[in-house]
Amino acid sequence: MLKLLSYLRPYWVASLLAPLLMVLEVSMDLMQPRLMASIVDQGVMQGDLAHVGRSGLLMLLCALLGLVGGVGCTVYSSKAAVAFSSDLRRDLFAATQAFSFGNLERIGTASLITRLGSDVAQLQQFVMMLLRVFVRAPLLVLGSMAMAVGISPALALILLAVVPPLFGVLYLLIRWSVPLFAQVQQKLDAVNLVLRENLAGIRVVKAFVGGERERQRFDAANADYAGAAIRAWHIVTLNVPLLTFALNCAIVAVLWFGGLRVEAGSLSAGELVAFINYATMILSSLTSIGMLLMNYSRARVAAERVNAVFAERPEIVAPAQPQQPELQAVAERGCGPEICFDRVTFRYPGALRPALDALTLTVPAGATVALFGSVGAGKSALLGLVPRFYDADEGALRLAGMDLRRLDPAWLRGQIGYVQQETVLFSGSVRDNIRYASPAADAAAVEAAARAAQAHDFILRLPQGYDTVLGQRGADLSGGQRQRLAIARALLPRPPILILDDATSAVDLATEARILGGIKALLPQATCLMVAQRAAAALAADFVVVLEQGRILAQGSHAGLMSTSAAYREIHRGQAALEKVFHD
Repeated sequence: MLKLLSYLRPYWVASLLAPLLMVLEVSMDLMQPRLMASIVDQGVMQGDLAHVGRSGLLMLLCALLGLVGGVGCTVYSSKAAVAFSSDLRRDLFAATQAFSFGNLERIGTASLITRLGSDVAQLQQFVMMLLRVFVRAPLLVLGSMAMAVGISPALALILLAVVPPLFGVLYLLIRWSVPLFAQVQQKLDAVNLVLRENLAGIRVVKAFVGGERERQRFDAANADYAGAAIRAWHIVTLNVPLLTFALNCAIVAVLWFGGLRVEAGSLSAGELVAFINYATMILSSLTSIGMLLMNYSRARVAAERVNAVFAERPEIVAPAQPQQPELQAVAERGCGPEICFDRVTFRYPGALRPALDALTLTVPAGATVALFGSVGAGKSALLGLVPRFYDADEGALRLAGMDLRRLDPAWLRGQIGYVQQETVLFSGSVRDNIRYASPAADAAAVEAAARAAQAHDFILRLPQGYDTVLGQRGADLSGGQRQRLAIARALLPRPPILILDDATSAVDLATEARILGGIKALLPQATCLMVAQRAAAALAADFVVVLEQGRILAQGSHAGLMSTSAAYREIHRGQAALEKVFHD
């Protein structure tokens, strides 16, 4: 928690002014009962209306000064707390951007969303209470107790007998609530996971009429969350009634014994009124302290979850002294480097068998290689190692003879145009989506990339052409249109390495052939790795690699493999039969 509170350091002025202004408000509040006692004893009881007027004006002045202090404290505490949460959320988001896929899978995207949203908001609320209640409540308790002792030490013993045990009760409630609130946040992660999966797969849900099943999944997760929250808040809600009951009993005792002392003449009526006001202040302050401590128990859980993200070390980091001068020179000439897989073994986290098993493959500089294979053959795993989304468990992967681990991942990915299986577009215009990797690209470069990807014509048919604003994830475009925009986005920076992971699966054969031709014309010297299932890709490639269970089953030209590889022939026969069915 203390580590996170260091985020308040840039806002030390607001963080200091807030409690100072709260001290002003508390001081004015502590004066009010004394002034009221003076009005009762010296004004009302003595019939001195002038004294009542003077003391009343003084009470009004104190109230106005207290208002200034309270409003000022609220303004500065809000400013500091919101700035604190904004900076914390920014750094938390930046930390996630450095994570590898392994880090993201270990924490979970749904959990990260909760930590960036709910957990940071909980910490913001705690900081705001810290700058206000943490100052106000203890000062009011101590100040009211001191004033009460000054009025009547004997009656103050009643309050002293009640207050310390109540702090013990608060301590026990906190001990019980912290683990319960940890469960609440975990259950909220589960709710966010179900919600995220449902929204991401809403088309599938509707296509298979899975709404009722999804509602049942959500209801189950939501019920678990609600149950955990109710158990936690049962503990929290014990705070106020217990404190109220105990201190009301104390006030009743004060009234009883105070009345006896007034009757005996050892205590004035005004002093009794003031004493009761101070006792009420203690009651309200202890209630506020209880809520602050309960809020602390939630904030402590949130802080642990946020710190866990900061403590997570990215699995893939830049070396202390990146060495890429040879590759830099190659990239600047627009030439793709040689890519060499040397007995590479890779297993996804938690997988039972390796996705790649001692695979050896050399892709010559500037060559285009088509990867074929059944589902689970290791095609996407092979492509994912090149930009270092993952690192190989065994073996080495080299670019232009240099081990990938000696390269800065950010620099490396800047040399790669990558189109993944699942097309991802962002909210914004068509132009902005194509320029995602090259924000400064001019209109001519954007159009050239779109033409190569066979996207230019359909873009012109959109309502505002390149300035048409897309819906979320490009939902208002067809699958083939989204794929072509993703290809244009990858082509725009003119990368020396191009990776296409089944990037033309949603377009027809003729369009696929034109796309591959456009890519070759735009990037004639790029090294290209592509996963494909159709003959057009094989014919456009310099050679073809057939994968099976993470191993190379066969490699060679399309014509050669059609005559020598039964597995390759079977893939193409199946694809041809499927295309015939859809054509007929």
